[in-house]
Amino acid sequence: MQIVIIGSGNVAYHMAKAFVKNKIPLIQIFGRNENALKEIADELHIEYSTEILQDADLYIICVSDRSVEEVSKLIQKKDSLVVHTSGSLSKEVLAGAYRKASFYPLQTFSKSKELEYDKIPFFIEAENEYDKNSLFDLASKVSKKVMESTHEKRKYIHLTAVFACNFVNHLFTRAKEISDSQEIPFDYFLPLIDETVQKIHEVDPKLAQTGPAVRNDTRILDLHEQLLKDESLEIYKTMNRSIKKMYEL
Repeated sequence: MQIVIIGSGNVAYHMAKAFVKNKIPLIQIFGRNENALKEIADELHIEYSTEILQDADLYIICVSDRSVEEVSKLIQKKDSLVVHTSGSLSKEVLAGAYRKASFYPLQTFSKSKELEYDKIPFFIEAENEYDKNSLFDLASKVSKKVMESTHEKRKYIHLTAVFACNFVNHLFTRAKEISDSQEIPFDYFLPLIDETVQKIHEVDPKLAQTGPAVRNDTRILDLHEQLLKDESLEIYKTMNRSIKKMYEL
C-alpha cells in the first residue's frame, strides 16, 4: 500500500515516526509549511513536498479539524482511500469522490515528547469491510489496541479525552501558577501527580478520590477559598461542588 501523510504538525510528525519505526513505507509527507516538513523528512528520511501531491492508495490527513475539508479537496485520485485523524469529525466531511474513513489515534501529541506508539489506541470507521480491515491491519502494525468505532461513539471518546487530558492539564497549569506565586518548585508536586495518575491504573477513579471536598471539610474549603481569586477561585468552587454532589455530601 502506498501511503501519503498530509500535514506537518504534531500528529503528522508522530504518525510518520510511528510508521517509519514499524517499517511501514511512506512515499511522501505533504503540506504547506516547508520548514516543518523538511525537519520531519530529514529526521525520518522520507520524501516531502509542498507542491506536488503524489498518487497513493491511502492518504492520511493530519491537520486541524477546521482545515480537514479544505485539505481533502486537494486529493483527486478517485480509487484511493482517504482518512482523517480527527476525534470529532465525521468521515463525510472529506470532500471528494474517493473512499472515506476515520483513523483516530487517542493520544496527546507534542513533537518534543517521545511516545510509546504500541500503547496508543486507534479507532477505525470505514465505508466498507475491505477498507476497515485494511486500516485495522495498518493500525495493528503500530498499536496493540485497535477497535472499530462509529462517529457517534467517537464523539464521546473525544469528549472523554478532553475531560481526562485537556482539563487535567489546565488544572496542572493553574496549580503551577499557585506554586510559582509562592516560589515553591512545581517539580516538588510531580511525585503526587505521578501517584495520582498511577493509582487509577489499579483503582476506579471514583474510589480513588481524596481531599477536603470528599471529606466535606468546610474549614479547609473556606480557608482555600480565601487564598484564591478570579478564575482559580471559580474553578475551585465548581470542582468542589461537583465532588460533593458525586459523593452526596
